[in-house]
Amino acid sequence: MSALTLYPANQPQNGNTFRDFAGIAEQLQGIGVQFERWQADCQFSAADDAETVLKAYESSIDKLKQQYGFQSVDVTSLNADHPNKDALRQKFLSEHTHSDFEVRFFVEGKGLFYLHVGDQVYAVLCEQGDLISVPANTTHWFDMGETPAFKCIRLFTTEDGWVAEFTGNPIAESFPTLDQYLTAL
Repeated sequence: MSALTLYPANQPQNGNTFRDFAGIAEQLQGIGVQFERWQADCQFSAADDAETVLKAYESSIDKLKQQYGFQSVDVTSLNADHPNKDALRQKFLSEHTHSDFEVRFFVEGKGLFYLHVGDQVYAVLCEQGDLISVPANTTHWFDMGETPAFKCIRLFTTEDGWVAEFTGNPIAESFPTLDQYLTAL
């Protein structure tokens, strides 16, 4: 189940959690974050290749391409037996921004986005079927957990794809990891 927890940036122990999809989307809309649920246009299996996955969500992808002018779309996945999973996790756990907005659709699995906007931190638990769009230049970080298991469709307006500018702010270290967050729910 998707969830959103709002925290004061300086009080990671005092969060207010929403589990209702409409409530989550409404809270996020207030900071310019698009949060949607997508349904596949056709059946596919977990073993299918990226082309098949993209075809299954073609109508939703085409809608976003027209709306925002995306130049590239891909499918990425990570699982617990990936040899670089720990290094990849650490890279995403540091607060950063992008000059492009970050769009992820969770085909499978889950991940936890933290958005640091003003004096608030928004923890957004995304699960299968969720799309999140983080506006350009929004400070954020992402946790895939100790045993990652996800497949995502990523959309970019630039050919460069994912390029992060790290803030150097250690704020992420004060907030629960994905595994801690799930235990507390």
